[in-house]
Amino acid sequence: MSFKCLHWTAILLALVGLPEQVRSQVRIGTFTTDITIPVGHRCMGIIPVKVRQIDDPLQAIGLVLVGSAEPVVIVALDWCEVRNEAYDLWRDTLAAAVGTSRERVLVCALHQHDAPVTDNGAQRWLDSVGLKNELFDVEFQASCLAQTADALRAAAMNTLPVTHVGVGQAEVRNVASNRRVVHADGTAHYDRYSRSESDSIQARSEPGMIDPWLKSISFWNEDRQLAVISSYATHPMSNYGQGAVSADFVGLARRRRQVDIPDTMHIYLTGCSGDVTAGKYNDGSLAARGLLADRLYQGMCRAEEQSQLHPLSDFSFRNAPFQLPFHTGDEFTRPSLLKVLHDDQATTEQRIVAAMGLSSLDRVERGQAIDLPCLDLGVAQLTVLPGEAFVSYQLLAQQLRPDQLVMVAGYGESWTGYIPTDQAFREGFDHGWRWVAPGCEEVLREKLSEVLKSD
Repeated sequence: MSFKCLHWTAILLALVGLPEQVRSQVRIGTFTTDITIPVGHRCMGIIPVKVRQIDDPLQAIGLVLVGSAEPVVIVALDWCEVRNEAYDLWRDTLAAAVGTSRERVLVCALHQHDAPVTDNGAQRWLDSVGLKNELFDVEFQASCLAQTADALRAAAMNTLPVTHVGVGQAEVRNVASNRRVVHADGTAHYDRYSRSESDSIQARSEPGMIDPWLKSISFWNEDRQLAVISSYATHPMSNYGQGAVSADFVGLARRRRQVDIPDTMHIYLTGCSGDVTAGKYNDGSLAARGLLADRLYQGMCRAEEQSQLHPLSDFSFRNAPFQLPFHTGDEFTRPSLLKVLHDDQATTEQRIVAAMGLSSLDRVERGQAIDLPCLDLGVAQLTVLPGEAFVSYQLLAQQLRPDQLVMVAGYGESWTGYIPTDQAFREGFDHGWRWVAPGCEEVLREKLSEVLKSD
């Protein structure tokens, strides 16, 4: 049976034949699709070496929750970033598949660097100067959207009742480290990237501010685990940038867990890790990828083992839209960005960055807000922050609701790039992948306080 559009009431009507005690419960459907980019595609938006081989596949993995109100969809993409119009397309397409609203579709990229960045507005700017498909293949994304929407429709028509939600956490050791490193002269530099030489100050320095806890939220039908969401805050890169597609160590850990319990859908979300990498513990080798994957996998296992189950009769949802200030640097003005875009002497990668800046500026100037969604499960809350939010925002969210497990995913709407704290701005944090200006911390503090409040 084919469905072009499925409203949430149709899902409920499909359950009419079930006993009343089952119909009144929360229900869940899970889905996964292959979204591996083809050979010849670009990774991370600006990596010069295009795809030469596929080391392991990229997946879209998600779930749909049906309760007394409109469904909530959560989907994790093994892509680097989904920005601006592309982010809207993913949410609108999946929302239409189950008849829910855009803000109730939580799309999160995992931010592996051997994976694509998509931004339809940016690609149109590139098309205008003859750089078709240089950022990403628009038709390929459309095919991924179509098959993921089909999988979501099927999941929504084949849901199972949820009787309990499980919450747990476990410490992950020797994976995450903060970018901020204090050098011998006492100055702080944000220069610990995703790999370091073993004798470097980046490898020798303390881990710095991280969130050491991997969080776990699981959904159960009595004693059967139907799905589990795990989240940890670190850039998910080990060996990368050589033209080999990979979901990297986070994907390897997740797949290993999927093999352990094949009847449970395993979803992984990258936490707020704009300033957190594996750089202290990673030398960029494939061997290091395996070690990091095993450490994360062990954390997933321990978090699930330590989870406590709580009855679940329904869930609630809140959303707090907000705006962030656009970068105020001269090079981020429209004339400057257009100059780079049209400069055929500039590198293709420089022109891609300019196009992404123009797409983001277009969005800001038309006044389109960023959504801050929150799925409230009574004993746990799950929210999604934009772009490369620093880990301090994740820790702040947890401090705002110490009575519950708070899972904070990053890499939702990703036009922002890095979202530093006030301190990082004062210390001179600057990077070409930052499209926001100072003032973000006050906005995010206010909106997190708003969305994490109890109903």
